[in-house]
Amino acid sequence: MKPISDIPAAQLRRVKGVFTDVDDTLTSGGHLSAQAYGALQALIDKGLRVVPVTGGPAGWCDHMARAWGVDAVIGEGGAFYFHMDPATDKLEKRFWFDEEEKRSRRQMMKAAREALLSELPGVRLSSDHSYRELDLAIELFNVKGTPLPSDLHDHIVALLKRRGMTTKKSSIHINAYFGDYDKLVMARLMVKELWGEDLDATRDQWLFIGDSANDAAMFEFFPLSVGVANVRDAVDALLPVAPSYVTPSDGGAGFAELANMLLAGR
Repeated sequence: MKPISDIPAAQLRRVKGVFTDVDDTLTSGGHLSAQAYGALQALIDKGLRVVPVTGGPAGWCDHMARAWGVDAVIGEGGAFYFHMDPATDKLEKRFWFDEEEKRSRRQMMKAAREALLSELPGVRLSSDHSYRELDLAIELFNVKGTPLPSDLHDHIVALLKRRGMTTKKSSIHINAYFGDYDKLVMARLMVKELWGEDLDATRDQWLFIGDSANDAAMFEFFPLSVGVANVRDAVDALLPVAPSYVTPSDGGAGFAELANMLLAGR
């Protein structure tokens, strides 16, 4: 991974939009700083498309889409995208599954959740579980903030995979769901449906910034892929896929460093 100062200026000038992870990329220690939010808004004010792409729950994504002024939000690892319709000023929700299939997947998810908590009673679901539509999020830290041992991670993943679930690991959760989508698959669908764009043809006009193993597909796809400095904590899980560039600082401060570089060339 090269420092972001090595990104060619011409490559930065081609960027028309930014996909950004949220947890530990936009946020730092679970908080969205004024610095990071200001950088996000500065990108929007300059006319760049900005799309948070997160494993976070539908409840959070509803707020982001309504209040942040972003063009859209992809949530629960690719289960949906939300956006404000400019014609009606109303929130539109586009899920990977139709309503009938969503109900079926939620029943399957409920059974998987009960099996997980029965077999591993010390495991905790995320505190935002009630705001999720199609995703189980298992905490990677115990109630005291101590990381769970890696062999327990493996046990959790194996149990969920036996039930047919797809699993992804972020910096804070193991996410599990029934489906073959991911952040990149939904990003492709979103830009096609909202803007009539073939993302495979325009990938060099977009930038992705993230920090964890569940960002691997995005890091691999976009020529201009950036990790905030704490991505180094996940680099072993990401290899052989890793971002092309890395910011000097962690989390939201790193996001702001990258945003400032993008803005400086405009």
